[in-house]
Amino acid sequence: MAQTVPLINALKRALKAHGKSYKDVAVVLSLSEASVKRLFSEQSFSLQRLDQICQMMEMEISDLVQQMNSSAKTMLSSLSLEQEQQIAADIELLLITVCVLNRWTLQNIIDQFHLSSHRCIQHLAKLDRLKLIELLPNNRIKRRVASNFKWLENGPIQRFFQEKLEAEFFSSRFDKSHEQLIVINGMLAKSSNAVFQRKMENLAREFDALSHDDASLDFEQREGTTVVLAMRRWQYGLFDALKRS
Repeated sequence: MAQTVPLINALKRALKAHGKSYKDVAVVLSLSEASVKRLFSEQSFSLQRLDQICQMMEMEISDLVQQMNSSAKTMLSSLSLEQEQQIAADIELLLITVCVLNRWTLQNIIDQFHLSSHRCIQHLAKLDRLKLIELLPNNRIKRRVASNFKWLENGPIQRFFQEKLEAEFFSSRFDKSHEQLIVINGMLAKSSNAVFQRKMENLAREFDALSHDDASLDFEQREGTTVVLAMRRWQYGLFDALKRS
């Protein structure tokens, strides 16, 4: 499973490089375009189907794996403590970092916030020096983060969001059509806990895959969406007074 996400991402890049779309894949696999999108979203390709897609591009699966490995060497899975501190210390830089990680363009940022083009480019140049992005001609932005990129555990960025945004995030009643809050409580063995954590990680990867696919849509068709997946050993403090000493 650890190699599935980067392999599918390499497949998407190869399709784009060869000018192929999901519609082309659907024809080769004798499936509907909706079914192909679901395959990419769920990352549930058989070797036979993967081979068929590669043949369409006159590639071998081994070529795809080689491209995946080459790409992985240049992608970041995390930043150093010093790099995170630098970003967390500047609210504008943090804002732009979050935006580019969510595949915003320079124009998207300028349209949404009171920041000049010059100021944004200065911050993008900092992110380029941090190797988080590559600032291309005409100020186009190429992300240089791996699919498993994450902030440091209990690092500056994670602490910032926990301290500053936790209360605001949970202030909602979660009763809108685009919201949902599920709270589950039960008794699990350590083995079951580990199984459920793996399922949470798979769900996070699926979210990232959907976000990657939706990046091709117009900016106005997408909405900023935050998902919090959390699990811990915990009991309600409300009942502490009733416990036997």
